[in-house]
Amino acid sequence: MNCSSVSSAARFSVLQSIRIKRALRSFSIGLVLPILLARPVLGAKRLDFSYGILERSIPIDSLETYAKTGKVDSELSDYVKRANKNQLTQLRQVLLTPIPLNVVQVSQFLYTSIGERLLSSLGKVIQQESGLSGFYAIRASLILAAADPKGFTLLNVLRKFPSDAISIDLGRSLEIANNLKELVNQTQQAVAAINQQSSVETTTTPKLTDVLLGRRLSQPGGIRFSKRTIALSDISRQRKFPADIYLPQAPGSRPVIVISHGLGSDRTSFAYLAEQLASYGFVVAVPEHPGSDARQLQALLSGRADQVTKPREFVDRPLDVKYLLDELNRLSQSDAEFKGHLNMQQVGVVGQSFGGYTALALAGATINFKQLQTNCPKAENSFNLSLLLQCLAEKLPQKTYNLADPRIKAAIAINPLDSSIMGQASLSQIKIPIMIVSGSADTVAPSLPEQIQPFTWLTTRNKYLALITGGTHFSTIAESPQTPQGAIPVPPQVIGPNPALAQRYVEALSVAFFQTYVAQQPSYLPYLSAGYVSTISKQPLPLSLVQTLNSTKPQKVTFMKNRSF
Repeated sequence: MNCSSVSSAARFSVLQSIRIKRALRSFSIGLVLPILLARPVLGAKRLDFSYGILERSIPIDSLETYAKTGKVDSELSDYVKRANKNQLTQLRQVLLTPIPLNVVQVSQFLYTSIGERLLSSLGKVIQQESGLSGFYAIRASLILAAADPKGFTLLNVLRKFPSDAISIDLGRSLEIANNLKELVNQTQQAVAAINQQSSVETTTTPKLTDVLLGRRLSQPGGIRFSKRTIALSDISRQRKFPADIYLPQAPGSRPVIVISHGLGSDRTSFAYLAEQLASYGFVVAVPEHPGSDARQLQALLSGRADQVTKPREFVDRPLDVKYLLDELNRLSQSDAEFKGHLNMQQVGVVGQSFGGYTALALAGATINFKQLQTNCPKAENSFNLSLLLQCLAEKLPQKTYNLADPRIKAAIAINPLDSSIMGQASLSQIKIPIMIVSGSADTVAPSLPEQIQPFTWLTTRNKYLALITGGTHFSTIAESPQTPQGAIPVPPQVIGPNPALAQRYVEALSVAFFQTYVAQQPSYLPYLSAGYVSTISKQPLPLSLVQTLNSTKPQKVTFMKNRSF
């Protein structure tokens, strides 16, 4: 047997193994659930709170009665007296609000490495009455509640818990609450420091002229454009993916901007930004990363994949962009529609979330395995959910990956995850202009550890931090018409207020930044000022912009490492 035959046989064996694992998982879910649902399931009757030698208990019947009717019985009255009206309203909502996931989606996620890390963390606080970790009990109750025709709610999850009582370690819970409070306080201090610095920079920057004040960069430019979708096939990586190309109908060689979407998203999520940049004369290329896009997430939730994403995506995403740029370079020389219209020496990149990481990697920040080894042992106990994704990179072969691209002259990272996958040592290597866009209410990649503190690590001469106070991880993402049927809908309360306003901010900042540092149009530099930003900032999402932030003054902002509990 020759080498190619051995290689083919090995690949076939691996594929068969994967198929068997997925089939067994689907079979076990399909076999066990009907059995569990067909017979009475032991469900929790009470919540037990322990703090040292002290114990208190709340019957779940009392919680259910209160949630459904608002009536407070004698078992619950003492607790209700300690809460305000707002907290009580939220409690009822939390207990009864349907969770928009089905049993397959819940099961598939809980069996991924990220799902199991979350369960392990929760299991230290939420335990069975025997004192055992709640890991398996939580997973079982979530799956059973998701399969119950009565609906998937937190109240139903409590009812399905496979133990007579749910034991809550109150001491551990209070420690978590105190650490969370500290994180919130430090984030508020950082936000206040940024807003204060932005106000200072507003008063020290040159006064804007009437011409500048009258021009709104969130409005479309005057250039028409066409859109074309190309198919790419990188044989060296056995990776095929599409990309949308927005071509301005303007003479001459035009600068190129690449947009990289986030995890579970697709190339339409920032179509609004692509159209905006194209209307100002940029060629915009938007690839779809096949291993971390909406299709990958849907494959996981439907049982056709067993991971949220693979560690290799930390390498493949930047390589997707590099391959796309190579292909555009080829088309600019051979394709009549592209020929003479692309300036491949003037390239910028913008990305959100996982795409933010991608943009920073292309800008010159390397994967920092030493930082991962330091931070990842604490990841399952951290309030920083993005660490669960970043720490997947630990499974990569530990070597130097050439992910930077010298054609890229400037980068914007929106809600990036970078604190551990890169850290200070890697981010300080970036030499090109960088803008980081952060949302103060981001609970996925929290602003303080993932954007504000990393901004202070940047040593590049031209750097900007744009803060959307009240912005979430999803504020800048447009609803995608291509989202596969059955994918997870993002509730409005998670998206946050007025995403259209956040998206207008991104349009204005991106036009100004790329015109200045990619198209080399210095007339746009005044738009990259706190003074201009103050003229477009509106409630309920006020915008601030700073170029410096002094982290050495604890009275203004005390930066913290990834807080764990």
